[in-house]
Amino acid sequence: MANYDPKSLKAEEFINDGEILETLEYAERHKDDMSLINEILEKARPKKTATGYVCRGLTHREASVLLACENPEVTEKIYAIAEEIKLAFYGNRIVIFAPLYLSNYCVNGCVYCPYHLKNKHITRKKLTQEEIRNEVIALQDMGHKRLAIESGEDPKNNPIEYILECIDTIYSVHHKNGDIRRVNVNIAATTVENYRRLKEAGIGTYILFQETYHKESYLKLHPTGPKHDYDYHTEAMDRAMDGGIDDVGLGVLFGLELYKYEFAGLIMHAEHLEAVHGVGPHTISVPRVKRADDIDPDEFDGGIDDETFAKITACIRLAVPYTGMIISTRESEQVRSKLLRLGISQVSGGSRTSVGGYAGYSSDERPHDTEQFDVSDQRSLDEVVRWLMENGHIPSFCTACYREGRTGDRFMSLCKSGQILNCCHPNALMTLSEYLEDYASPETKAVGYKMVEEELRRIPKDKVREIAARNIEDIKNSNRRDFRF
Repeated sequence: MANYDPKSLKAEEFINDGEILETLEYAERHKDDMSLINEILEKARPKKTATGYVCRGLTHREASVLLACENPEVTEKIYAIAEEIKLAFYGNRIVIFAPLYLSNYCVNGCVYCPYHLKNKHITRKKLTQEEIRNEVIALQDMGHKRLAIESGEDPKNNPIEYILECIDTIYSVHHKNGDIRRVNVNIAATTVENYRRLKEAGIGTYILFQETYHKESYLKLHPTGPKHDYDYHTEAMDRAMDGGIDDVGLGVLFGLELYKYEFAGLIMHAEHLEAVHGVGPHTISVPRVKRADDIDPDEFDGGIDDETFAKITACIRLAVPYTGMIISTRESEQVRSKLLRLGISQVSGGSRTSVGGYAGYSSDERPHDTEQFDVSDQRSLDEVVRWLMENGHIPSFCTACYREGRTGDRFMSLCKSGQILNCCHPNALMTLSEYLEDYASPETKAVGYKMVEEELRRIPKDKVREIAARNIEDIKNSNRRDFRF
């Protein structure tokens, strides 16, 4: 049997089944050990320094103990510390993005996804470059600046050359005051050379969901196609980083396997990236299995209720304090509202999970024939932006770190020292002002500029505050855009 080694490049060693099972046993034995639990909570709490805050994070064993503890008072402490950590490193900012589905042609047999090869009644579609231009214009007209492109795995229909051409097209579209400034990529595991080509194309974060870390379940859930290769899939982030992509995003599809196993595996994967590459995941996503064309989530026995889902999210925030955390429109407004307080730092808005779902459709029209999963939060981007502000969050359309080279270990060093707040807070206010001026409804604009005025006063450095205020006046009174620190 393989030994656990977080520095190994072999999937069975850095995501080691024996270590996960021992971790779950350890967590079960210690879930009522209040002395140990209080030590873990104290370790997780952010500590104030001269320059900001520092957090030690938690090991997969420590975090698993917290997740296993059923004491309601402990859960409330976990939630409070998760909110402390989120505010310490990300403030009250929430980054906004949208998915863009390029193609649903796929050769895999994933049993939880309607794009699987055996689904013969779903409409198959692949966007042309002209259709992509139209989709991008529609997204720009909504106000989006950051996209996550999605595509099924099909070497014939969706080769890497097609993906690269799509990225080039997206970046080339300049419509009115609209620009897509960052393209994140969520495509199948590939080679170091292809990751290098993606990096050269100017992508932001490479995102790949593990789906499940339980190898036996993984093989059953992916019975056919290249995705069946568990090791190749699990080792993809190492190849991506070898190819020069220093911002990578992890995630499991909660509901496929028992959640405590998945949680431990996810934290172990983050520990592995830190141990090998010196920088952990840029983002961690927390999707749950949702109903889709021929998919019934009730068929999977790993389903989790909303309270358990919230606790998982909070425990991830304690374990990996510096990572961005993403929740999509898979979840309802009510669930998203709660999780925003527990560590989430990025949300999608006005999303369509169908191929060609934006151009030619009004905000309340949704094509379903090529949809990957049901969207629970179907509000428009304007409604999401106003909702965030009314709940004390700054909607941020900022992409400055990526374009200023603050990625990978450079971003993490700034984040860990607390210095990133000097950039992110004013950048969020300036990009929000762009949105308010160019795209917002009158009601959202009124709420937004009130927030901008209040938040400007909170910028601690006089010079930064003065520059940000001056740039915001420029945004209001001219067509100048894209100011950034």
